[in-house]
Amino acid sequence: MLRGVILAGGLGTRLHPLTKVTSKHLLPVGNEPMIFHSVKQLTTAGITDILIVTNPEYVGAFVSTLGSGKEFECEFTYRVQEEAKGIAHALALAEGFAAGGKIAVLLGDNIFEAPIHHAVFDFHAQQAGARVMLKEVEDPEHYGVATLDGNRIVAIEEKPRYPKSNYAVVGVYFYDASVFDIIRTVEPSARGEYEITDVNNAYMYRGDLEYSFVRGKWVDAGTTFDSLTEAHQILLNAADW
Repeated sequence: MLRGVILAGGLGTRLHPLTKVTSKHLLPVGNEPMIFHSVKQLTTAGITDILIVTNPEYVGAFVSTLGSGKEFECEFTYRVQEEAKGIAHALALAEGFAAGGKIAVLLGDNIFEAPIHHAVFDFHAQQAGARVMLKEVEDPEHYGVATLDGNRIVAIEEKPRYPKSNYAVVGVYFYDASVFDIIRTVEPSARGEYEITDVNNAYMYRGDLEYSFVRGKWVDAGTTFDSLTEAHQILLNAADW
């Protein structure tokens, strides 16, 4: 059974002063709190056992907003990331929840015009390994950038000065159970965080990293006020799915 993990931590400093009031993942996007989008992406793909990872100061607000999951016809579990030490650090908290199975991981501030269930189906078809989602962008130097060779990724560079492609790695990842062993081998980066790019590269080096393309528009809503506004417009204009 594929379980879902939504990472909704971080300090949200780039969206101050809005995030002095609440988590960026609870800010309104479209007509709902931002976190609803990630939940619906998972439930639309048939994933109904979902872990929410967030900061200590916001966990009560998430529980009040999302509840048990009954409204979404799913079941929520909550974990607290005591310190903001990166995506891989937050993901490590999901090991018990994953219970030795595969997981789909969403960053709670990534907004998509279309459902991602095709990538979920692609991952179900894999024997093992990991899968990421890619989107062709005009400014790849701001993202992790993937170089492709057929159905394999042969390089991922984090915010390269001279990108080798326009394919950004977006905030959706699929992993088999070995991801937690990989996380234990990751060292902190220069900024003191455990980077998800290092986890993805570990799969890539052993030839176990595949990809699916994002359909329609995508934006990381948590980076700037412009991206938050763009996310709002994407969801207001998106077709129901």
